[in-house]
Amino acid sequence: MKTIFTLGHHDLRVFLKDRTAFVWLLVIPLAFVYFMSFVSRPPGDPRDAQPAIWVENLDEGFLGTVFLDILGAEGVRPVSGEQVEDARRGLRIPANFTEQVLQEQQVRLAFFDMNDSGSGQDLRAELVEANLIRAVIAINGYLLEHATNTGGRPLSERALRRLMELENPVTLDSSFAGRKPMPVGFSMSLPGVMVMYLLMNLLIFGGAGVASERQSGVLRRLSIQPVNAYQLVFGKIYGLMLLGCVQIVGFLVFGQFVFGVNLGDQLPGIVLTLLVFSWVASSLGLLIGFLVKSEDRVVGLGIMIALPLAALGGCWWPMEIVPEGVRTIAYFTPSAWAMHSLHQLISFGGGIETIVRPLLVLAAFGLGANLLAARFFRV
Repeated sequence: MKTIFTLGHHDLRVFLKDRTAFVWLLVIPLAFVYFMSFVSRPPGDPRDAQPAIWVENLDEGFLGTVFLDILGAEGVRPVSGEQVEDARRGLRIPANFTEQVLQEQQVRLAFFDMNDSGSGQDLRAELVEANLIRAVIAINGYLLEHATNTGGRPLSERALRRLMELENPVTLDSSFAGRKPMPVGFSMSLPGVMVMYLLMNLLIFGGAGVASERQSGVLRRLSIQPVNAYQLVFGKIYGLMLLGCVQIVGFLVFGQFVFGVNLGDQLPGIVLTLLVFSWVASSLGLLIGFLVKSEDRVVGLGIMIALPLAALGGCWWPMEIVPEGVRTIAYFTPSAWAMHSLHQLISFGGGIETIVRPLLVLAAFGLGANLLAARFFRV
């Protein structure tokens, strides 16, 4: 073990001697975390989404305004005039809305698609429709309650608003299934970029380091020392994992104290996941270095492998939005299992028991890569 530790510590000192390494380890990846957080950031707090609806209120009485207040209380943000914003649906309140209701006549509100986008799935539009139905049910309930309580006396705005201020006898308290909000913003970009850059850096640094040492004869000189092949392989992997630890610590510190992602509750599980994933990426990097002779080709191959695996594994977007077939293929990659584990811990509030399966799968990837690296070891 002493030989493995000595080799690993030596490799880490060589890596960190070059100050530009910190640019690739921390500066550029953290800048990616910041900018990619805007890709998955909704307009507003995800725990209090208020989709917009464009409203044309032609009613000259009080009921049109009261109905819009009810609609706002149900979670829809009415906009009007040129303020179309991101409204997917529109609502037109007829001119004689109040008059017809007071005469106990049936009134129809016009609800329409703003962009004639057809019946395609739009979750924000569906949320508007659901809340509009709740608002219609609510105003009918207030009208019925007023008629019941007053014995049919004429309806006034003051009486109606007084009823709206009363506490409902039955309420529904809803929340997200997990303890944390859905993975958006920094909660999505931080683990995604962290997994992507851990994979890419360890593939490139590991493979390029081996290729460079082979070309310069360092591996041949080591082979005549009292060091066997397994000590050399695991010493290299240990050094790469130490390099990964430098990147992990930087990401976790910035994530907690700069980007405001709550990592503290599940820190042991997060660190364990990232360490196992670093082992996998380091082993794969070493394998590439043993298979490819040229250092330049190793760098290109590392990028060509890391970027598709990152996209496929859910580092760029949530896995939930990709087709079922793509999701099935993704789980043949270590990046998908790493992201699965991190989202369980960071976004859904799961404990260590929820990441046992992802860790076992990642360990299988790491063991397989270790065996292949030992099989193709050459000086």
